[in-house]
Amino acid sequence: MAALLGGLCRSRTGAGEVWLVGAGPGDVELLTLKALRVLQQAEVVVYDRLVSEEIMALVPPGALKIDVGKTPQHHTLPQPAINALLVSLAQAGQRVVRLKGGDPFVFGRGGEEQEAVQQAGLRCHVVPGITAALGCAAAVGIPLTHRACAQSVRLVTGHGRDGEPDLDWPSLVAEGQTLVFYMGLTHCAALSEQLMAHGMAGAMPAAVIARGTRADQQVFTCTLATLAGTVAREKPASPSLLIVGEVVRYYQADHAACAARQGAAVT
Repeated sequence: MAALLGGLCRSRTGAGEVWLVGAGPGDVELLTLKALRVLQQAEVVVYDRLVSEEIMALVPPGALKIDVGKTPQHHTLPQPAINALLVSLAQAGQRVVRLKGGDPFVFGRGGEEQEAVQQAGLRCHVVPGITAALGCAAAVGIPLTHRACAQSVRLVTGHGRDGEPDLDWPSLVAEGQTLVFYMGLTHCAALSEQLMAHGMAGAMPAAVIARGTRADQQVFTCTLATLAGTVAREKPASPSLLIVGEVVRYYQADHAACAARQGAAVT
């Protein structure tokens, strides 16, 4: 990496810039027009594991691609090193695209990266993306809000700094809201136990959306009480999103109606 940065420094004079670009939830057609334009003008693309192969295929052939993807058990680069990399590349005069799944500022560490770039006196631009909660829920027909049962939505991390999340559980069990958990598979048992311990009914509908908006998307519906068992049995692929709330009933009702229509057509 040091040799790479040294070569870049020798090839360009003057400061570059960093673009934090949201790649959306996975489907290449959900990439915004602005994100596509900025991506196709990139000289260096620093990307995450959640960015699909179809989107990476849009990177210009001459651009340098640097994988800094993270999994729960493995970080290619720790976050401080990613921050330093962005700064070094921009200081080398490069037009850098930091490409992230979803939206850069929704559980994407984009705020930390923006701060690091700006503190170095460099220009940092942000291109919003469709975050997973909105894209995945809509793709499978789950309305996150509904006048009959959900007047608000909570986007919640299912993974704390040291593992299990430390959340404001009493506020999460309030009626009339939908909960969407990012990075919640590993600790889904603890999440469901805490929600039920603080008063949420075990019969509350829940859904797991695996690889939402992609060709191999899967949806598993259950209840809060059976969530952990469903995840253990089905082993949904990553990335997966957890949705808890009455709105999941609308997905279940729609699929029950589809099954009934298909059965009638067969007979």
